[in-house]
Amino acid sequence: MNRHLISAGDLSKDDALLILDTAEELARVSERSIKKLPTLRGRTVVNLFFEDSTRTRISFEAAAKRLSADVINFSAKGSSVSKGESLKDTALTLEAMGADAVVIRHGSSGAPHRLATWVHGSVVNAGDGTHEHPTQALLDAFSMRRRLGGLEGRRITVVGDILHSRVARSNVLLLHTLGAEVTLVAPPTLLPVSVGDWPCEVSYDLDAVLPKSDVVMMLRVQKERMNAAYFPSEREYSRRYGLDRDRFAKMPDEAIVMHPGPMNRGMEIAAEVADSARSTIVEQVANGVTIRMAVLYLLLGGETA
Repeated sequence: MNRHLISAGDLSKDDALLILDTAEELARVSERSIKKLPTLRGRTVVNLFFEDSTRTRISFEAAAKRLSADVINFSAKGSSVSKGESLKDTALTLEAMGADAVVIRHGSSGAPHRLATWVHGSVVNAGDGTHEHPTQALLDAFSMRRRLGGLEGRRITVVGDILHSRVARSNVLLLHTLGAEVTLVAPPTLLPVSVGDWPCEVSYDLDAVLPKSDVVMMLRVQKERMNAAYFPSEREYSRRYGLDRDRFAKMPDEAIVMHPGPMNRGMEIAAEVADSARSTIVEQVANGVTIRMAVLYLLLGGETA
């Protein structure tokens, strides 16, 4: 394992399997009445969030606390950042407080990489701009593995706003490393220019891909990042790229449906599909705590504790 987790592309197959296997062990702890381990007692984890977040921030906080670490939650709103303090000065302040690990979410792609050059502790990328979100990819792979067994040769279809999705990029890199075959499905306007360099296939026809998919992962259309019209209307988008009851019926019987959240029910995914027994959406939230426990455990020297 590297000292930081900034990109899913930094993980070798052995690294990724180590995290997934460690998470499997830690999942047993989550099933106990007392869910705490003393592993990171005396260590300090800082959650440094410059963007709004519910699942990821709470998930990292729960993970650190279950490992008995001290947690400092930092929100840019109401802090010195709103007075003009730079990321570097914020980093140096955290360094002075003795942070052993900094979990950062930032609106600018590359911010975690810069932060790692300024602090001595470990840096975990909790989402940077439209770049990456490696722990989301890890929890998605963990959820798939628990439902399907192995990932080698599995066919994963990722549908939606690929252009603005840090989850899509991290998933493509990690799933490729783990031996899965990934297909991206989106309108041409919602695909990055560089998608041809990614280790995956691209399709514009969701109906053609569904019958061959072991996993269908729906992505939210990120309207807050859009400054132009990327498709004619929400109704048109939903008609072409939404996972409704009829499309759900075309999927293989054992195939599962995923969504990193938050969902736009009725747009990219129908309510009855999101709530079906083959949906892992709630499991993904629970698995997020477990996988982040594994990441913190391994980065902060838990394997020698």
